[in-house]
Amino acid sequence: MILEWLNAKIHIISVFWLFPILFMFHDFEEILTVEKWTKENKEQVLAALPQSIRKYFYSSFKMTTLQFAQDVFWVYLSITAAAIIAVIFSFYYIFLVFLAIFFAHAFTHIGQAFILKKYTPGVITSILLVLPYSLYAYYRLLMEQVISGEDILWSCLGVCLVVPFLLFFLVSGRNRVTRN
Repeated sequence: MILEWLNAKIHIISVFWLFPILFMFHDFEEILTVEKWTKENKEQVLAALPQSIRKYFYSSFKMTTLQFAQDVFWVYLSITAAAIIAVIFSFYYIFLVFLAIFFAHAFTHIGQAFILKKYTPGVITSILLVLPYSLYAYYRLLMEQVISGEDILWSCLGVCLVVPFLLFFLVSGRNRVTRN
């Protein structure tokens, strides 16, 4: 019943435009809380990480709110570009790659909160916005036959190719900025 109501109220094009909007709501939660939270919880987080990957996270604990917001800005531009390309050119793969990352990213917030047994930046909007939107977007795009299950599988392969580069770009940028 709720899906029928949503389908009647939300145009398929709006499903694409909602992504950058909801991304920003999610990231506002992080932007507003991450600097203070990381300073207060650095030791607990590092203790929860395997020794082999701790070095990749040290720069994250030195980031200011402004530096974090700059990272968010570039991701936001990428998501917005993917939505524009999907709407104007009906090319959905880039959008689907970002949607898959967004969806999976929600589980990192939920997992962090579960492991640390406390609030972590982004967990509230992950539960209230990211997961419901992502599931609805997949459902709606499949139902309207805008995409296929095969498209989702290809986008997951794209995630496997894109995420290492994104992480390298963000971590190296953070390391460069926090060294100065």
